Amino acid sequence: MSNDNQKNNSEKKESKIVKPMSFIALVIWTGIFGGVFWAIIGYIAYYLNFTDIRLNVILEPWALGDWKRRGLGTSISIGVIGVFSIAAAFIYYLLLRKFKKIWVGIGFGLVLFVLVFIVLNPIFPSMDPFLKIKRDTLITSVCLYVLYGVFVGYTISYEENEIRTKNLKHRKSNSTISNSEG
Repeated sequence: MSNDNQKNNSEKKESKIVKPMSFIALVIWTGIFGGVFWAIIGYIAYYLNFTDIRLNVILEPWALGDWKRRGLGTSISIGVIGVFSIAAAFIYYLLLRKFKKIWVGIGFGLVLFVLVFIVLNPIFPSMDPFLKIKRDTLITSVCLYVLYGVFVGYTISYEENEIRTKNLKHRKSNSTISNSEG
């Protein structure tokens, strides 16, 4: 009986052990959270007149009607930005995850800024051409994109470094055990 109780207790303890999130799941959650969080900060910046660009600009190429300029449009825009942010996080994961410097995240944010404000600018009718955008709007937008890039970059690079360090320690301990056995 006591062996059965011990076995049941150990099984219960094993079932309570929380398995770590996969790296891909972390990238997805980082993308969603980063996109939604910084989109909300962008909306606050718009509301406080730091920028002239509404979040709803992202819906213009695809959605018709005036609803996209109201609360529902803002909410959907935040969600859409979160989805696009997952793609951006995967790009960072694929290309830049091994870099540990904050400058890589800053550069990533600047590249995203250039992509949206210069390359994709023509598909957003309510957005002024790049050279006609007000200085305070540009400064606010650059800051938001840089902070987003640092958030995504630091989160993904930190986790990559943690996994690499854990694997290195595991290999070292395995080689020490096999050396001591031989």
